[in-house]
Amino acid sequence: MRIGDSAELAALPPRERIMVAARDLFYRYGLHPVGVDAIAEAALTNKMTLYRHFKSKDDLIVAYIKKLADEGDEVWERIISENSGDPQKCLDAWVDYVEDVLTNKLERGCAIANAAVELDPEHPARALIEAYKRRKRANLVKLFKAARYRDPELLADEVFLLFEGARINIQCGKKGPASRLVRMLRNLLAAGPRLSGSKARRSQGAA
Repeated sequence: MRIGDSAELAALPPRERIMVAARDLFYRYGLHPVGVDAIAEAALTNKMTLYRHFKSKDDLIVAYIKKLADEGDEVWERIISENSGDPQKCLDAWVDYVEDVLTNKLERGCAIANAAVELDPEHPARALIEAYKRRKRANLVKLFKAARYRDPELLADEVFLLFEGARINIQCGKKGPASRLVRMLRNLLAAGPRLSGSKARRSQGAA
């Protein structure tokens, strides 16, 4: 939901309205330019109510990042669940998800990565960001191992960086290198060397 949907927004409890407004404004304008006054107004409430639910703007930022990370984890879990854990089907579904992200007309890059650029290293939200990005990479490594790729760690790094970079590049125009990411991913995954059956069993046994 975006804050333009005022009737739908007004039906939500105050805390949820604040979260919706903060998410929309933070993503569109950045963390620093958006103040609590603007968030409270967009949430159809006031600063007193905002501070009743969040001790500070930093506390709200932490909640914002946690919500984004939880949703990202849910996307991955849904991909695995809907494809019964089948490695190849999961890979195909994940690439389809990547395509959906990059072709979304509201795409302005990864909200979590955007936030990381603005936050000081000591900010409490940074730990959430770093943990989430580590989980994303670890999930890819696990899936590539299950799909019997010979070097799942390296492949995960390549795929992870391609996707992260594409979400930045897409901000410079829809016809740049990011527009070819899905084809690049499919080619990379198709060409990636895989272990034979016996080698795969030994590798899994060692793990």
